[in-house]
Amino acid sequence: MQGFPPPAEKLIMQPESDFFSFPKMRWTVCHIRELMPTKQVSRGIGAPVPLASAPDEGIDAVRFLPLGSDTAMTWRESLFANYTDGLLVLHEGRVVYEHYSGCLSEAGKHAAMSMTKSLTGLLAEILVVEGRLDEGAKVGSIIPELEDSAFGSATVRQVMDMTTGLQYSENYADPNADIWVYSKAASPLPKPEGYVGPNGYFEYLQTVKQDGTHGEAFGYRTINSDALGWIISRVIGKDVAHLLSERIWSRMGAEQDGYMTVDAKGTPFAGGGLSAGLRDLGRVGQLMLSDGVINGEALFPRKVVDNIRAGGDREAFAKAGYSTLAGGSYRSMWWLFHNDHGAFAARGVHGQTIYVDPTADMVIVRFASFPTAANSRIDPTSLPAYQALAEYLMAK
Repeated sequence: MQGFPPPAEKLIMQPESDFFSFPKMRWTVCHIRELMPTKQVSRGIGAPVPLASAPDEGIDAVRFLPLGSDTAMTWRESLFANYTDGLLVLHEGRVVYEHYSGCLSEAGKHAAMSMTKSLTGLLAEILVVEGRLDEGAKVGSIIPELEDSAFGSATVRQVMDMTTGLQYSENYADPNADIWVYSKAASPLPKPEGYVGPNGYFEYLQTVKQDGTHGEAFGYRTINSDALGWIISRVIGKDVAHLLSERIWSRMGAEQDGYMTVDAKGTPFAGGGLSAGLRDLGRVGQLMLSDGVINGEALFPRKVVDNIRAGGDREAFAKAGYSTLAGGSYRSMWWLFHNDHGAFAARGVHGQTIYVDPTADMVIVRFASFPTAANSRIDPTSLPAYQALAEYLMAK
């Protein structure tokens, strides 16, 4: 996409559907709103609250041993190994490290992908703690349109923790997986001639069938997040983008508006549609680290973070077989590592993360465009790096 205009063979555009394939995605992740309609997540009209800065020149040289390897790697080397587009480290509330490469600059925004889920889950947990959402209620009692779907008999908590039993495949490597049917329904572009499937996220959710028993096993399926987005919207009377702005973005001193992709009916993609600036996701991480308090203001009760950090059902999570996350759990769409530092994270495909380490008083935010979607390819390098950095900062 260089030149005015770019040469035809270098264009990334609609209606081609491969703009998220590698290497095109290295540009796409910073330019989503040029390809898709979006809805604003407003930061409001007040002045941003700057993040304090205390750069640490020794971080690039921090060394660690990747999982399954006997060859050490430096922090700096790991950035390039993981196709990092942006990385921010906050320690004791101050920016100690900031890096931009690829398509991203400090003024740019990057796709957060499934980190969006964690913000949707955070909003739901806030409503639960405030008594505005009953986590034990059946979804069908809140959204009658879902009563005959798999979601109808699930509880809100089962949706929040993704322990629903759904007939749905999210294997991106399988061209026949349900995720691609879901993507066609979610596309905001006019449907092709002869298309007879659902139009939009909410119509698709009504078609999902049950497979298995709710509450028995964790199964990572994005449609849970969009069901939760619908639950939130029905209870509050506002869509997720508006509520995120109202409760978080406009109150945390954000530098930039965020934005969320929408379907043809204007419904925000609660499972992966957010794009935002690196520092603003750093503020989200700091908010979680500080139990809902930022810039001296409590944006939500401490119990919200306490509930998330308590984690989900570890036995249910273990059934999913995540080798790099053994012993972990999932709660309110946040990933809990249950390690010695009590770390937890928002995670998205291709390497996105907000990693919160309460013991080290550290937040790491990474934007990336790793060639393959699964984070199991990145975790062997990333997770030891994060732990090594935590230990380095704690020793200073």
